[in-house]
Amino acid sequence: MKKTENLFNGSQSRRQFVKNSAYTAGGGLLLGSLPIGSTAYAAGNDTLKVALIGCGGRGSGAANQALIADEGVTIVAMADAFRDRLDDCYSTLQNRWADSGRLDVPEERKFVGFDAYKDAIAEADVVILTTPPAFRPKHFEAAIEAGKHVFMEKPVATDAPGIRSVLETGRVAKEKNLNVVVGLQRRYQDVYLEMVKRIRDNNLGKLISGQVYWNDGGVWVKERQPDQNEMQYQMRNWYYFTWICGDHIVEQHIHNIDVANWFIDAYPVSAQGMGGREVRTGKDHGQIFDHHFVEFTYPDGQVIASQCRHQPNTFRRVDEFFQFADGEVHAGAGIMTDWAGNEIYVHNSMNDPNPYQVEHDVLFAAIRNGNRVDDTEVGAKATLSAIMGRMATYSGQVVTWDQAMNSDKILVPDDLDWDANPPVMPDENGNYPVAVPGEYEI
Repeated sequence: MKKTENLFNGSQSRRQFVKNSAYTAGGGLLLGSLPIGSTAYAAGNDTLKVALIGCGGRGSGAANQALIADEGVTIVAMADAFRDRLDDCYSTLQNRWADSGRLDVPEERKFVGFDAYKDAIAEADVVILTTPPAFRPKHFEAAIEAGKHVFMEKPVATDAPGIRSVLETGRVAKEKNLNVVVGLQRRYQDVYLEMVKRIRDNNLGKLISGQVYWNDGGVWVKERQPDQNEMQYQMRNWYYFTWICGDHIVEQHIHNIDVANWFIDAYPVSAQGMGGREVRTGKDHGQIFDHHFVEFTYPDGQVIASQCRHQPNTFRRVDEFFQFADGEVHAGAGIMTDWAGNEIYVHNSMNDPNPYQVEHDVLFAAIRNGNRVDDTEVGAKATLSAIMGRMATYSGQVVTWDQAMNSDKILVPDDLDWDANPPVMPDENGNYPVAVPGEYEI
């Protein structure tokens, strides 16, 4: 069967498309035009001052993408908990942008510490939030309260109180006509957009079930240094502490769970599953699980089987598959077939733009054009879906959406200090508390 032409191929580039139309990016909609005088910046005439908060690898990438997205962007402030990470990020950006005049971060606009975000936000029109996810609700609230447009990475919280905070801040952002993009880049990726369009056009009938995966060998480990106190160690090795990271079902597998939500066009009503630590059992891996398996049930009865695993030398897959009444979809590959195996559509991704870049293209185009893009609800509810899965695997119980949303379990303290103990401490042998199904309270 002849392949259908990509929606965005032809004479109009993706970037031009998003600048000239009300582009729908999965759930992050350009919600119409706003008053030009109060919200828009003339393209090429006004500088958009950007503050980067969180200077790790993702922060460096997001800052670079912001600079590429709009020639009027200038990075004017940077903030991080650690000075060395800020310096490394600055050097990375300087290697590319030093001669452009668009990296304008003198020493007095380099801010370090838990409260550094406040000073950085004050300097900017647009704020990039790329710290570990525990800090996202507070940073997002501060940015919107100050009237700034926001790009923030996923996930947007690690606990339900954080989710409720983000949703409330999103309501304030709407009132203030501020733009918010969340780093769920599949919603800005041509292959997924094409699949969703065809699903909505009812090419295969009702979606019945699916399988979503983030199975790989795991990520980095930061060794404890002799001069570190416990807070410093956990902040450096943040991925392995639930209060900072959310566990890898939240930090990484959120992408695939979000695709299921998006394709079904609903959020799960319940979750049940199992998980634990079989390979990553050492003190250096903190307290998170190394595998989770969750069944998410949706309002119309669809069941999504969700797998995420961090175990070396095991089956690797990061992808999504869905079964419909009249066929199936391999989402990441962009393949749609009927039940006889005949191709209905095969996506050609060869010339597709980088979705990480498109996120920023859409954000800055909305700011320039006086439109509004808002991913807050999608980002918050995708994060809550993953948190609900974590609650199910940690507890061994069936967890409902309402239970997850209304949970009062606070993982992140209001006030953090380098000399304070973090909310999770090791025992006398250096081991951290790990959730035990049947004992963990949701």
